[in-house]
Order: sequence, then C-alpha cells, then structure tokens
Amino acid sequence: MTPLGIYIHIPFCLSKCAYCDFYSRTATKEDYDEYTRALVTHISEAEMRTSDYLVDSIYFGGGTPTAIGERNLIKILSAIYRSFKVSETSEITCEANPNSVTARGLKKLRRAGFNRISFGMQSAHLAELRNLGRTHTFDDVKAAVENARRARFENISLDLMYGLPSQSIGDFLDSLDAAIALSPEHISCYSLKIEPDTPLAERPETLFLPSDDEQADMYLAAVTRLSDEGYTQYEISNFAKDGFSSRHNMKYWTLGEYWGFGPSAHSLVGKKRFSYIRDTSRYISAMKFHDEVIEKIETINTSERCGEYLMLGLRTTDGIVPETVEKKYLTHFDEIEKVLLKYHKTGHAQFDGTKWWLTPEGFLISNMIIGDVLDALEISEHLVRPLNGYVRKDV
Repeated sequence: MTPLGIYIHIPFCLSKCAYCDFYSRTATKEDYDEYTRALVTHISEAEMRTSDYLVDSIYFGGGTPTAIGERNLIKILSAIYRSFKVSETSEITCEANPNSVTARGLKKLRRAGFNRISFGMQSAHLAELRNLGRTHTFDDVKAAVENARRARFENISLDLMYGLPSQSIGDFLDSLDAAIALSPEHISCYSLKIEPDTPLAERPETLFLPSDDEQADMYLAAVTRLSDEGYTQYEISNFAKDGFSSRHNMKYWTLGEYWGFGPSAHSLVGKKRFSYIRDTSRYISAMKFHDEVIEKIETINTSERCGEYLMLGLRTTDGIVPETVEKKYLTHFDEIEKVLLKYHKTGHAQFDGTKWWLTPEGFLISNMIIGDVLDALEISEHLVRPLNGYVRKDV
C-alpha cells in the first residue's frame, strides 16, 4: 500500500501573534464544534478513495489545534481511523501553544493515540515573547513539557525563532540552551520574517532587527550547538535526535503523498495537487450542503516533479541524486552539475560521489542556489539529445 500523510488544519487561535500571516482567527466554542463536524464530514467523504493507502503520519497544525479542545481533536482523529487505514506505528502530531494545554488534557490526547507534540516556545525571554504577541512564558513551556512527559509523550518538539528585534546572538543562544535543557527529541529554528499586513510590520521594533550577517551568525551557532548536543540537522531549519525526524514534514520535502483537510489546506495525492478554499465559513457551509471546496487543482507532469525534487531535496541534508534526475525524471544533469560545482568551490555545496547537498553555509543562501539550479534545469529540459533511449513527452 502507498504511504500517505494526513494534515488537519485548525484555523483558530486564542489570540493572533504579531508576526503571523497564516490563515487563522479567533472563535467561540460553538465555532469549534461546528468546524469539527465539518471536518468529520469531509474526512468521511474521502473514505471511498483511500483503499490503496496506508496512513503513516497524521499532523494537526494551525492555528493552534489545542484551541478547539481535546474532545474535538479526539473526534477528528477517530474519524480518520474510521475512514483510513492507519499504520500501528503512525506518527500522530499535535501542535500546541505551551499555555493551551493542561496535564489532564495531554493525558487524554495520549490515550487517544497522539504520540508526538510540538510546542511553540519561540523564546525563553519574556520581552521577546511579548514583542511577538505570544501570551505564554518560559515557565509555561517547562510546565507543558513536564506534563507531556508525565502523559507519556516520548516525542516532543520545540519551535524557536531567531533574528528577533534587538536580539543578540547571546540572547538567542540563551533561549536555545534553555530549550536543549528540556531534552526535546526535536528542535526547529526559524528566522523571523516580517510579513506585510501583520501587526509587527507596522511596529517601530522592526527597525531594530539584527542584520543579515548577525542572523547568519545565530543560525550557524545554532547548527554547531545542536550538533554538539546530539541533534542532527536534517533540513534547513530542523534538528532531531536519532530516529526523531518529523515523518510528516519529510513527506513534503521528499515528494511523498499527503492529504490535507480544512480551509487553505493543500494536498498531493497521486499526480494531483489541490487546495481548498481559504474561508472557514464557506468551508463549513460546503460540508453542510455538499458543495465543492476545492479552490485549485492541477496535474503535475514530469518536468514539474523534477523541479520540485531539486528544490525540496536541496532543503534537506539528504540532498539530490544525479542518477534520480536522469533515470526517474529523464533529465540531463550536466547543466545542474555546473551550478553545483560552482557552489562546491565556495564551500556551499558538497558531493560524495552519489548525492549533492548543501552545507549549513549553503542553507543560508539556499534561495539563490535553488534559483540557479532551477534555471539550469530549464536549460537541461531543452536539450534535444535522448537520455537512455527515452525522450521526454511533457517538455
């Protein structure tokens, strides 16, 4: 059976963070219950198309999934078990704010089958948290991790941000050390991005953001510190102890199949990529009256899939394999190799005779490198000589 990941989007938060441009909003308990019913309906309607798939990862993201309460989360998970074949070893993740969970609630989630939890820590410093619009404290983080351990969660992830207004490298490393001291199995480190039309974009604090060089120093210091503490970098922003890489997120980066549910959720099933309407009220109404919720759908051809393989593969330390490009995607690697050789000379890319991958310094300029690689792919696709006796049909 084909492995499948399921993503459940919960578009609600108890309050909106100052930097967030994700699709989410505040709501009432009645909204939570109504939305849960809509999700359960949608999941049940998918049952007839799932017989060839085995679900090996389920991810509740948002928003703040725990905002809707454990009872609703468990209802949604139960609906997935009824409609899909779920592996006994499936990774089942729930995102949570540290102050949105209780010891009792975590025990309920664990008993229901959730086995991984991801807390949005962001910082250990109260002033930084308040600038971000976060409502928790670091004491809340410590309590949440302790309660999760008592609930028998053996896979805990913490999210951190760097490049915050007025933040020094010492400030960031203090937060990183505080996170490491809690012994999570997984740590994500993201740089703050000031998105248009967010509250933070209008604040004077943005004038005091660390420079690009200072943010690069923070990132490279994090890579070193985490490596010294036994965390392996497996993607630009993600680090894990052995065996604890996020199975669900790896599906995105390795072109695995996944099915999203909820407004604005995206899916990749077979050769189809599709997304749902970005409107919670319309989504709920569509589930009530059996209306269409797909906003966009497209069939992915070999050319597009090759581009995605290169772009996403270079985000991971597994990198890309020239033989895969040539045999699976029927594309010459020569032009792409020229680009990577250029970055190999500058220490931004490495090759071991089988695969290419970016170094931590390369990850810092990954957008530029990937852009150059995709330009080279476009040149390669217009080469007319056959490859291994085949000619591409979709270029």
